[in-house]
Amino acid sequence: MDNEFEKNIIQDNESFEMIAKTFMGLENVLAEELTNLGADDIQIGRRMVSFRGNKEMMYRANLQLHTAIRILKPIRHFKAKSADDVYDEVKAVRWSDYLDSKKTFAVDSVVFSEEFRHSKFVAYKVKDAIVDQFREETGIRPNVSIANPDIRLHIHIAEDDATLCLDSSGESLHRRGYRQESVEAPLNEVLAAGMILMSGWRGETDFIDPMCGSGTLLIEAALIAHNMSPGIFRQQFAFERWTDFDQDLLDRIYNDDSQEKEFTHHIYGYDVDMAAVMKARTNVKAAGFSKCITIEQKDFKDFEQPEEKAIMITNPPYGERISTNNLFATYKMIGERLKHAFQGNDAWILSYREECFDQIGLRPTLKVPLYNGSLECEFRKYVMFDGKMKEFRQEGNILKTEEEKKAMAEKHRFKKNREFKKRMDENEANEKGDIRSFIFHKHNPAYEEDFMRRFRKKEDSDRRAYRDEDTDRGPRDNNARRGGKGRDSFKKGNRFQGKDDYRKPGKASFDQVERGGQKPRRKTYNKK
Repeated sequence: MDNEFEKNIIQDNESFEMIAKTFMGLENVLAEELTNLGADDIQIGRRMVSFRGNKEMMYRANLQLHTAIRILKPIRHFKAKSADDVYDEVKAVRWSDYLDSKKTFAVDSVVFSEEFRHSKFVAYKVKDAIVDQFREETGIRPNVSIANPDIRLHIHIAEDDATLCLDSSGESLHRRGYRQESVEAPLNEVLAAGMILMSGWRGETDFIDPMCGSGTLLIEAALIAHNMSPGIFRQQFAFERWTDFDQDLLDRIYNDDSQEKEFTHHIYGYDVDMAAVMKARTNVKAAGFSKCITIEQKDFKDFEQPEEKAIMITNPPYGERISTNNLFATYKMIGERLKHAFQGNDAWILSYREECFDQIGLRPTLKVPLYNGSLECEFRKYVMFDGKMKEFRQEGNILKTEEEKKAMAEKHRFKKNREFKKRMDENEANEKGDIRSFIFHKHNPAYEEDFMRRFRKKEDSDRRAYRDEDTDRGPRDNNARRGGKGRDSFKKGNRFQGKDDYRKPGKASFDQVERGGQKPRRKTYNKK
């Protein structure tokens, strides 16, 4: 018995390779997060950061990283020069270690190769190899489920280098779980957190978003200021269905608030649209931050100098999916308000059009390229000070830190990767979460014809397994996916259950324990 226990301890502490995916431009921020988390062998790639750690590190990465989209665990690296290579290499994996005939699975694929015309074809070959192995060994095949699989697999092919992974996250990690209401074109939670972390703000001053929309930047700022795990609102992670899932380990990590800190300042959000204000307030209340976040209806043109030192981070309309009556006038007004009503503070603005930035009429001290969906935007910093720049410097002030200078250098890396970006299908870009599929300059008609012929013969359930996750997975609403009957109905007996149930037994109700009182999130998993 003791030997078995010791064996399990060794396995849990075993270090293995992992990959954290993110958006282009946030790789360095994610690497810094992983460093602070204690990960080993951190290597920065394109839209990803690889690292090593044990099972606890994998759980913590899913729960605590603000800028990761998903955490993958590679199980096989191989050369994929043909479809047969993919089939043979995948079939060589002992799938009984991960699956049985009663479990369901799904395959996501990202392909950047001239050999394979379509990522769905690669996913199809992976599925074939797994199903054929089970049929040959047991006579029974596992089923495919795109909506709610027990095991989610991910295959990435770059030219002929292939990596097959287990997806430990499941739903994209940007879907925190606190969003109850949404405005048109809401800011992605991972991007919002990345912007805040990139600014260097960690709760040292007040925080202001004068165009807050549904409140994403405000809530992400509160999570960062309190040093809270963004995954605490999540219903479930994919690793909870793995055969080696450790319930006690996850309970311990989830309920450990030793790293949280007190936030002594305040977060303010404003929006000219009262409907957006009401939606933002609903989301803030669902996240439990009503005590430290105040949201009011106010036009940016009426913005006044804050009494306390503050940072402003905002994402004004671009004139793409959201239009304004006079876009240039809006940006001109932003510059005027910053100049006359934000002296002594820093402002960060994410936008898309160069001509919009020109209307601000202020010289930015930093320009960082970021993708917001398929749009190549810039995140610009404005240091607002009285007098001349020479006098500002003579007083010992600096415009750029070393970290900001490093971030500024990323602009050149973006230019080198524009050809890569052009190959992406803009309709399937990271606008709604994770980048899934690519199109290519060269095509192989034989592969396409064979794939489509076989694909049409399969049952509808098999076909759905290879539809893009972010367009065919089912209802977007968190509660609809969870089977809830209303906005406050979450998975029974698990972590975040809605505002009336989000508490420990015997503790105060949700409304009584929002930020500033008893923490609302301390609820341990039910034991199986």
